Amino acid sequence: MANDKKVRAGIVGGAGYTGGEMIRLLIHHPDVTISFVHSRSNAGNPLYAVHADLLGETDATFTADLSDDIDVLFLCLGHGESGKFLETTAIAPHIKVIDLSQDFRLGESVNGRSFVYGLPEMQREQIVAAQNIANPGCFATAIQLGLLPLAQAGLLTEVHTTGITGSTGAGQSLQATSHFTWRASNISTYKVLTHQHLKEIRRNLQLLQPGFSADINFVPVRGDFPRGIWVTSYLQSDLSLEAAVQLYKTYYAGHPFTHVSDKQIDLKQVVNTNKCLVQLEKVKDKLIIHTIEDNLLKGASGQAVQNMNLLFGLEETAGLKLKSIVF
Repeated sequence: MANDKKVRAGIVGGAGYTGGEMIRLLIHHPDVTISFVHSRSNAGNPLYAVHADLLGETDATFTADLSDDIDVLFLCLGHGESGKFLETTAIAPHIKVIDLSQDFRLGESVNGRSFVYGLPEMQREQIVAAQNIANPGCFATAIQLGLLPLAQAGLLTEVHTTGITGSTGAGQSLQATSHFTWRASNISTYKVLTHQHLKEIRRNLQLLQPGFSADINFVPVRGDFPRGIWVTSYLQSDLSLEAAVQLYKTYYAGHPFTHVSDKQIDLKQVVNTNKCLVQLEKVKDKLIIHTIEDNLLKGASGQAVQNMNLLFGLEETAGLKLKSIVF
C-alpha cells in the first residue's frame, strides 16, 4: 500500500474486458491504489501481457492470491460467477464489494451481504450509504437513463426500444457471434423481447412509477463495431418536445455524466468516456428518446468507479474525466 490515505482496491477477474478497463481507470485515479489484480490462469504474468494498452503504464503482475488489506473489491466476473465466489470465499466484513455481474441486481444477497443497485442518476443517496453495490447492466443503464425522468413524473406508457451494442459487450471469450469474420459488415438481433436486463429495468422503473405495468418491448442488436451502445426508445406522450426537454434537463441537472443534447448525437461522442448523452424528438404523439454510452465505461467499469467514488466520499468524477476521440 503506497498511501494510507488512498482507497485500496482489489480486482477479481482482471483478465477480461471489464477487468482491463477497471485497471486502466484505477491506475490513474488520484485517490486509489491497486493492491492486487486476481487471475488464477494468468498469475505471475504482467498485466500488459493480457491488456496490451497497459504496456508502459504499469509493471504490476496478476496474482492468484487474495488479501483482506483492501477497502473495496471489484468483482469483474461472468454472470453466475460472482455469487459463487462470494459463497465460497471469505471476504472481511469491512471490505466494500462492487459487483459487475448480474448476480445481485434484483435484490439478491449472499452470506449476509445485501446489495444496492448502483445507478447514481436514480439513487445516489442510497449508494452513498451502501456497503455493497450491484453495478447495472450496460443495456439497462442506457435504457433506464432514457426513461427515468418520465417514470419519476408518472408519465411512462408502453415502451418500444431498440439497442445496438458493440462486440465488447459479449465479453473477451471468443464466440461465434463475436468473431471478426462474422461480426464485420454484419447486423443481427438476439434475445428479442426476452433480454435479461429487462428484469432490472422493470424493477427500477416501478420503484419510481409504482403503477407502471405496461410492456417494455426491447430488441437488442449486435453491431459491427467494438465499443458503444445506441438505444432508441419511443412511447406515446402528451408532452410537447419543449416540455420533455425541460423535464429531462431538470432531472439530470445535478448529475455530472448524463447530458441532454439539443442537437443530434453521435456514438463517437461517448466512446472512451463515462458519459451518457440523451436526445429527444417528438413525432406526432410519439416521444422518441435516443441515449448513447460506452458499454465498457458508463455501462460497466466506469460506472463502477463512479459508484466507488460515492461510497468513499470522493469527488464523483474523480478518475473519470475522459474525453472522447471524435475523429
